[in-house]
Amino acid sequence: MRFLLLHSPLVGPATWRPVGERLRAAGHDAEVADPRRATASGSVVLVAHSNAGLYAPAMGERLEVVATVYVDAALAGEGPDTPLAPPALVDHLRGLADPDGVLPPWSRWWSPEDLLGLFPDDATRAAVEREQPRLPLAYFTTRVPVPAGWAARPSAYLAFGDTYADEVAEAHGHGWPVEVLAGRHLHQLHDPDGVAAAVVHLAALLAADS
Repeated sequence: MRFLLLHSPLVGPATWRPVGERLRAAGHDAEVADPRRATASGSVVLVAHSNAGLYAPAMGERLEVVATVYVDAALAGEGPDTPLAPPALVDHLRGLADPDGVLPPWSRWWSPEDLLGLFPDDATRAAVEREQPRLPLAYFTTRVPVPAGWAARPSAYLAFGDTYADEVAEAHGHGWPVEVLAGRHLHQLHDPDGVAAAVVHLAALLAADS
């Protein structure tokens, strides 16, 4: 299989790099990309983490996407477009922006207690934090186009714990295959072998149903 691993625009490729390595070791083609700029020739399985899930439906219009696996990801809703952040998060971010309207890196949005256990070790945390961009607050008030019928395309959902319980319920409502692994939002850094195996399994289920 050929996988296009989409990291959240709030972080960078380091969040998917270990899983990509496991997929390639298992004989698959795997590339890590930013969902805002990703390109690919030929058929691919999108694997969208976190906010990258909001971009995946539109990517299905411009790339040859055979299936999408949403991983602890936001889902776009019915459209015709979707906000990049819910109102409560935008309100929180307003208090973090500097006088120029620029936000600190993502991991500095939260208290140290919130981040406890999120990363498997200090080296991994440092690698992720080196890649974090500083985005403008205005980015989170923009909207992403959502094509009609996107949820009827071959899709599956892989959750880490219950943080995205509403999205898991929505995935069940769409009739998608769903798996849940015990963990937190960056569980792919703690257990890249297990996450890679789950992604391959879900993609294989979608291929069998198509």
